[in-house]
Amino acid sequence: MKAKTVKPRVMTGNGAAAYAAMLCRPEVVASYPITPQTEVVEQLSAFKADGVLDAEMVEVEGENSAMNIVCAASIAGARVFTATSSYGLVYMYDTLLQTAGFRAPVVMVNVNRETPGIQAVSAGQQDMISTRDSGWIQIIVENDQEIIDQIIMAYRIAEDFNIQLPIMVNYDGYYLSYLAEAVQIPDQTDVDAFLAPLKKQPQRPRLVPGEARGCGTHGMEMGYVEARYKHCMALDRVKNHVDKIDKEFGEYFGRSYGGQIEEYKCADADIVIVASGSAAGTARTVIDSKRAEGLKVGLVKLRLFRPFPEERLAQALKGKKAIGVIDRSVSFGWKTGPMCTEIKSLCSKIGPVPILSYIDGLANLDINIPHIGRVIDEVAVAAKGKPYQEVTWIPMEEER
Repeated sequence: MKAKTVKPRVMTGNGAAAYAAMLCRPEVVASYPITPQTEVVEQLSAFKADGVLDAEMVEVEGENSAMNIVCAASIAGARVFTATSSYGLVYMYDTLLQTAGFRAPVVMVNVNRETPGIQAVSAGQQDMISTRDSGWIQIIVENDQEIIDQIIMAYRIAEDFNIQLPIMVNYDGYYLSYLAEAVQIPDQTDVDAFLAPLKKQPQRPRLVPGEARGCGTHGMEMGYVEARYKHCMALDRVKNHVDKIDKEFGEYFGRSYGGQIEEYKCADADIVIVASGSAAGTARTVIDSKRAEGLKVGLVKLRLFRPFPEERLAQALKGKKAIGVIDRSVSFGWKTGPMCTEIKSLCSKIGPVPILSYIDGLANLDINIPHIGRVIDEVAVAAKGKPYQEVTWIPMEEER
């Protein structure tokens, strides 16, 4: 079967996120405004007021409460949704850990924005990076259409009986949150059909009024170790499941994104650029231009950040002559950017290859065509065995 053909509509990334969440029929939504995410919960509140969203809308006094509410509702068996950005993600950090530890399948949108200690109401992926070890599944999307599609897929991933973990769908604040693009909003009956397999799985609420059950009790010794082990094993299962759900989505709706990673012109590439989020579209444009000049360059778009897709990445990067990694965040205490640091951990699987780290796009600065052109040119030089700079902060270089 195929989904119905729908007419494109123009809307912002935040509007797309709200529509996608509504189509998944959440029963509890916790909302608190924070730039640049506010439009998501405003739109969901409007859906509730208009009678098109049948959900309990809980307007809280802060993000910490928002996560506590959706965590508890999820454990009680409800489908839930919330959204945040930056300081909001930081403020709910303790409850992020709690939600992951409880194995509550919460779906949340995080609209990426810089975080403290410098006040920065601007784009950047530092908020997501700061929570990478919280035990959540983390996926990064590129454009407004992928926002819609990935939120729908997120429920199939998080609520699967063999996963049961919270998932964070990340997209670049300011670049995608307010960018208006033409998108296809799936028909409600098609979304219902795509999510229907979840109803066939043997799931029960972990908390039932009147029944004596434990949840989140203090772990001791081997009980704690077993819970941690099972959490890690569930995260490992996520990787193949992301590929499977992406394939099913593509077969039904006609759009797919490669699963854990998306490869673009990598098969015969000598060098590869690794990027994520909205920068991937710009990278494709530059790669096409460089290909026309005879340079064999490809792109790996990193979609699944947690769990880290080491097997897929190793397969895509093995045999390449040089790799350039573009980070929109920093890794304090390391020279290289955080995604580059993790890709370097794959050297035993991909071989002794130059891996160049580029830090760009912090605090609303563009990752533009000249920047990516420079990255490709410098990686190409490194591929020839010539000296190269291991880490480049592109804005700082330009300032000089």
